[in-house]
Amino acid sequence: MDHSAHHTSTEHDHAAYQAHAGHAGHQMGGVTWGAAAKATLHCLTGCAIGEILGMVIGTALMWGNVQTMILAITLAFVFGYSFTLFAVRRAGLDWKSAIKVALAADTVSIAVMELVDNGIIALTPGAMDAHLSDALFWTALLGGFVVAFVVTTPVNKWMIGRGKGHAVVHAYH
Repeated sequence: MDHSAHHTSTEHDHAAYQAHAGHAGHQMGGVTWGAAAKATLHCLTGCAIGEILGMVIGTALMWGNVQTMILAITLAFVFGYSFTLFAVRRAGLDWKSAIKVALAADTVSIAVMELVDNGIIALTPGAMDAHLSDALFWTALLGGFVVAFVVTTPVNKWMIGRGKGHAVVHAYH
């Protein structure tokens, strides 16, 4: 397989793909924990940026808990999808196809991450009423990301092993 340029066609030589050492673990059935963790970290990065931004904006504007969480979750999805969207666009996909790939690759991962992370924040006593200057605000938020990573990694491993989730992105890089 020639790696001198990105693969821009929607056609994909699956045998060459599976033989590519850099993608070992993404082939169906043989997913490594490392590959699943890498996919989860990719997703978590976008989610964390969006969620932190939403929490900071909502808290700084003294919005209520519900409005702040809605903003944070919305921005987590926007930033989470955007990381994949722009990566597959660079690989040559048109916008419509890139959006479909991003939705297929990240929806379940982001949803699980957001459910766990926001659940941690909501269940941590005082976290929802903490201010940006409070250690509790940051501890609950960052602790929620850690727990979300631990919970979401096996979900991503299972999905990638079935050719779903983050596995659909690898045809484009």
